[in-house]
Amino acid sequence: METNAGRVERLTQYVKGVLEKRDGTMLYNEYKEDLEKVTPQEAFEIFSNQIQRGIKPKEILEILDKVIHVFNKSLIKYQWKKPEKGSFLDALMKENEALEEKLSAIKEIIKKKDFKNNKDDLLKRIEELQQFDDHYLKKENILFPYLEKKMKKFEGLSIMWALHDEARASLKKLIYILKSEEASETDFNVEIGNLLFILYGLVYKEKYILFPSAMEVIDDKEWYDMKKQSYEYGFPFIERPPIEKDDIWEEEDKVVKQGQELVMKTETGEISFQQALMIFNALPVDLTYVDENNKVRFFTRPKDRIFPRSPAAIGRDVRNCHPPQSVHVVENIIDEFRKGHKDSATFWIQMKERTILIQYFAMKDSEGQYKGVLEVSQDITEIKKIEGEKRLLEWQ
Repeated sequence: METNAGRVERLTQYVKGVLEKRDGTMLYNEYKEDLEKVTPQEAFEIFSNQIQRGIKPKEILEILDKVIHVFNKSLIKYQWKKPEKGSFLDALMKENEALEEKLSAIKEIIKKKDFKNNKDDLLKRIEELQQFDDHYLKKENILFPYLEKKMKKFEGLSIMWALHDEARASLKKLIYILKSEEASETDFNVEIGNLLFILYGLVYKEKYILFPSAMEVIDDKEWYDMKKQSYEYGFPFIERPPIEKDDIWEEEDKVVKQGQELVMKTETGEISFQQALMIFNALPVDLTYVDENNKVRFFTRPKDRIFPRSPAAIGRDVRNCHPPQSVHVVENIIDEFRKGHKDSATFWIQMKERTILIQYFAMKDSEGQYKGVLEVSQDITEIKKIEGEKRLLEWQ
């Protein structure tokens, strides 16, 4: 669906006027013809243009619903091809329908006007809404990346992501209110009103803007790939779609030469040999890999290594890398990993007034065959002191 560049530019000016708090009636009358013809994709482009002007998503949120309300007449009559049954988008739409049913049930309880006796039931139902976060995560981590790769205008999805975060914050606050022994009915009414406004608003924006736009720019193969990726998440309030044989990701890992570099390509991305080394050495842990023949094959060189390692250890039998009194522990771990009885082993020790966490993980190939052990050592002294939350950047 091609967008009308002239209309987009004019309505970009309309939204700019709303942000500047110009008279609403005068603005509407000035842009009425365009307002009654705006399409879902044009809506994205209009808001994306505001971001390009330097307007922050938080500022746009303040006028978002007012503008979309004005777009409503055009958006609800817009005709678009609906997704196939069982597809990724079909599941998202069904989740929205199920969410609306949950919200309707909550509203029915509120109508009884008996907050004290219904408080526990409300808490249970409100807590259940936390499951819907998987719906937002699938949008953020699967749908949004595909759209952003299509067109620059889909940078405007950051506005919808900000709405997800508002929903999460409101839900968290509501649960806190309901769990409080001095829960205020007034506080509850204010926050439940806020949450319902956000959730119903998101359903509307998905139904009339996001989903129609996505159907017009994403091809069948991409929808299919998204469906396969979605099985790593939950399907809130609907039956989990059955996994067909073709829905399972197949390993396609390979190393290719690009110019003068070797590049490892996998289904989760690609990195060069040099980038892989930088990643390994940037991790705040010591990594040592021992292969299925008990030979040391690789270790990392982080900035502050906990246990000394030297290249002379490469090819050495791992049993010869430990003091005699602890060799039996190493042999036991390897034996249990090789037999498939265990997948990990964890220890922690005190060393020079620091707490060191030492973990061993069984390495297996795609067919489940034992391929060795990964030793991971980490200084967790400071981690143990962490309490509460830290959401702001504070350089030490």
